[in-house]
Amino acid sequence: THRVQLWRVFTNFFFFGSFGLDFLFHMFFLYRYAKLLEINSFRGRTADFLFMLLLGAAMLLGVSPLTSIIFLGPSLTFMMVYVWARRNERQMMNFLGLFNFRAPYLPWVLLLFSVILGSSPLIDLLGILAGHIYFYLADVWPQMSGVHVLRTPRVLCWLVGFNDDVLAAAVADQRHDPPVNNQQRPGWGQGRNL
Repeated sequence: THRVQLWRVFTNFFFFGSFGLDFLFHMFFLYRYAKLLEINSFRGRTADFLFMLLLGAAMLLGVSPLTSIIFLGPSLTFMMVYVWARRNERQMMNFLGLFNFRAPYLPWVLLLFSVILGSSPLIDLLGILAGHIYFYLADVWPQMSGVHVLRTPRVLCWLVGFNDDVLAAAVADQRHDPPVNNQQRPGWGQGRNL
């Protein structure tokens, strides 16, 4: 008899393989690029960040039956690396002190490094594919057509406490424009990182 094990749809994103160098690199990428996306691209837009992760997970789950990949955590991490890299095209990167390159090449450099460490390139390529589809639909297509295909569902905004006032203040801070009124601006300091 087959039992339906629905939890596997979610838990496959939490396993990153056995402990080793590849595992450590994926943990570092997960921490660094999830944080950078959250504080830069998705500042004040928690629901949008969660929606990106859910879309990426859905895309990866849709493609995974065509492959032999069971655990999709590393692929979802690579999706975040790809989205960050494309949104920071002018950022210069350095890989292990060996050579410099611009951020859009980061996923490809990391893919090559993963292959050198003995990982399957398919894991990272799935993440790159999901990241590219998200980036195209969220950033490229709206600029080309003026139509925003990806809209965060209101229920998701409600669940994570999405706040339009915080978003307006964050967008105003990014443009260095004063907010429309002082009530929209949080009463915090400059928020400088240490």
